[in-house]
Amino acid sequence: MSKFWIVLFHTYFSKVKTKSFIISTVVMLIIVLGITNLNKIVDVFEKEEQKTIGVLDQSGEFYDMFSAQFQSQESDFTLKKITNEDEGKEMIADEQLKGYLVIEKDEKGMPAGIYKSNSISDSMTSSMLSSTLTQMKSMLVTQKLNLTKEQIASLYEPASFENKALEASAKTEEELNQARGLVYILLFVIYFGVIMYANMIAMEVATEKTSRVMEILISSIPPIQQMFAKILGIALLSLTQMALFLGVGYTSIKNNLADMEGGFFSFFGFGETSLSTILYAILFSLLGYFLFATLAAFLGSMVSRIEDLQPTITPMTMLVVVGFMLAMFGLSNPEAAFVKVTSFIPFFTPMLMFLRIGMLEVPFWEVAISIVLLLVTIGVLAVFGARVYRGGVLMYDNANSIKSIKRALQLSKKG
Repeated sequence: MSKFWIVLFHTYFSKVKTKSFIISTVVMLIIVLGITNLNKIVDVFEKEEQKTIGVLDQSGEFYDMFSAQFQSQESDFTLKKITNEDEGKEMIADEQLKGYLVIEKDEKGMPAGIYKSNSISDSMTSSMLSSTLTQMKSMLVTQKLNLTKEQIASLYEPASFENKALEASAKTEEELNQARGLVYILLFVIYFGVIMYANMIAMEVATEKTSRVMEILISSIPPIQQMFAKILGIALLSLTQMALFLGVGYTSIKNNLADMEGGFFSFFGFGETSLSTILYAILFSLLGYFLFATLAAFLGSMVSRIEDLQPTITPMTMLVVVGFMLAMFGLSNPEAAFVKVTSFIPFFTPMLMFLRIGMLEVPFWEVAISIVLLLVTIGVLAVFGARVYRGGVLMYDNANSIKSIKRALQLSKKG
């Protein structure tokens, strides 16, 4: 077993010291810090943006009503009355205005607007002004119909509507929003983690084969021990990197918690997260890693040239991509039949069963069955993969995948 640990730690430390690992880790940490400080970064740029819009009321009747309606929307923008378009153009040139709105009467005597600015790419500003004009027009129409204030208020009052689950154990709408955000983020973590680290194992095995280091290794350590030493070595590497990301992210969120109201963070619904959801995320991430890492190791052992690696592991990569896409579609409807069925298929279980657990109240027996199926699949792949790996590391000729697997199995029996 001492040789097993030597290979394991050699794999770990050789990868930790590489420039690519250090650079990718630093870049990801910067991205994590950027996301967790997003509100502050946006505020820095927003302070430099002009927040005043000019209004030219050619009718002479609508400015006061438009201004009152606009201010009721609690917008960050302010309005400034201008007397003519030349004044508006000069103020835009002097950066005193973002743009100006021309309000005039249409053929029915109702307000119509034209927004003018140096660029019309900011659709949010145009949409906000258009919405205010539309609301003002509706108010004018109701006034012409001689409706009372109570009737007008009743007309614009939205219908009362809420979602209520019949099952007592079902999650509330607020809990679903919080879970959706967490599941969305963790699905990306599982997806990129599985693809990146599984590919790293395949690349490690293929590189050693092409340099003939494998011939020395297999003479001193059994191929099965060697394969699992590499898998666990890369697993330690992934845990190191993830611990850094989560540690920096958690610390940054903790320090900026007061500023994380609204915007990005309200959309993702970050809030109180149950411990069980976090534990399931860790469990399915690890199981997904071991599943695809075992697959990647013996696929990498069949490659004689680095150039042949990507075509060989493409089917494995496609399995991960399909699972991720199914999970993305399932976020909006986690109770869909295709989500439930595919959550029991081992190659899709890490993402889809975790999606269901995060979004729904899933019976424990379903979770247990999916985990057992996943463990059995990992075991079968480990046994089969070890046999292919034992023969595959001795192959240096070029052949298609099916022939390579057959020949690897034959060589493993001879060994």
